[in-house]
Amino acid sequence: METLEDEQPDDRSAQKAKSSFPEEIIEDILSRIPGKSILRFKSVSKSWLSLISGPSFHKLHSTVAPRTTALFFTAHDSSTATRYFFSGANDGGSAANLMKLDNTVFDAAHKFAEHLNGLVCFTSRDSLCAKLYAFVFNPTTHKFFKLPDPPAVPLRNYTDENKCDYYLFGFDELSNEHKVLYIDVELIKPTTIVVMIFSMSTYSWRKIEVDLPHGLSARRCFSGTGGSVCVNSVIHMMLRNPLEILAFDLTTETFYIVNKHPEAAPDSILTSIYPYARLVKINGLLGLACWDPWNVAEWNKVHIWMLQDYEKRVWVRETVTFPSKSQIQYGAYGPFPCDSTNMDKIVFSPRVLSENLISVSIYNMKTRCFKSIELTLGHRFLSPKSVYVEQIKCYVESLIPLQN
Repeated sequence: METLEDEQPDDRSAQKAKSSFPEEIIEDILSRIPGKSILRFKSVSKSWLSLISGPSFHKLHSTVAPRTTALFFTAHDSSTATRYFFSGANDGGSAANLMKLDNTVFDAAHKFAEHLNGLVCFTSRDSLCAKLYAFVFNPTTHKFFKLPDPPAVPLRNYTDENKCDYYLFGFDELSNEHKVLYIDVELIKPTTIVVMIFSMSTYSWRKIEVDLPHGLSARRCFSGTGGSVCVNSVIHMMLRNPLEILAFDLTTETFYIVNKHPEAAPDSILTSIYPYARLVKINGLLGLACWDPWNVAEWNKVHIWMLQDYEKRVWVRETVTFPSKSQIQYGAYGPFPCDSTNMDKIVFSPRVLSENLISVSIYNMKTRCFKSIELTLGHRFLSPKSVYVEQIKCYVESLIPLQN
């Protein structure tokens, strides 16, 4: 695994500024600078390094700094079994090569990346039948943390049939902390599930046993897409056969079902697997996106149902009509919403154009128009046809530290 290193501070600069301005004023000025820019000031002097690295500055910066967003995406090269991680601006340009994982495999059923309040959680396997690992990454600081193995997980040989284990990422607004959930098929009971919860505040696991919603079998909790969306301290995951939304409240630590709109998914995809129905976060709202490839009249449309009023379960629909492939570039599964960059802009699945170039389609909900941006990667792929962009998400720049 490789990642970029911090620059070392140089005490030959900023001495005049230190003697001329009180530290409180310097702190106030620096706290209003965007995350990626502020990192450059770490190398100004040891005093600035100490100031910027402090927890009190991180808290101040998170409240007063401008909210700057960027794109985070992963690409898997099957020819080298390597997964690459990149970040780039919402309007295109150069994409930074953040890190890479060697000896990995593309696992469509379990590929996962979720961003929340400046951090990204993603999973990876060494092979299709290997153990699932979870990482938490800060794309702004280029720091990552590999989660330790959950305790009390049964030792077993992984096979395609029984490798049903998932990591889910959430943010508890009440306790103001990121949490990672781990659920394993070997730990289920007829009416309950054993859930492991990792706290990013204490860097430790704890185990709870949670009741399932009435009438829901534990096995169905592992028949979804493997992805999740966290909204308002609640992690949502999708079940199929039939398609339903299972929710886990991080505050109350309870499961419940969120009923979808009756028209949210056609019968032809109610029992289909990913990617024809997918949970997505749009403008901070829980969304359910559906694409029906078997309906000729609907082949160029994606319907996104957004839960506008969570308490009253009021859903609203946004229908996105996309132009032909000659006008807009999209990925192997067709155009599909992945995330929203900011208010009213939806990021669709990207496509690899060349050895170091990808195209990302962005839909503006106000103008109902698409635009394509191109990102030049900080890495050249020798075999572009063997490269698949697995995930693309929008994250908020932050200085949240991660334990080494």
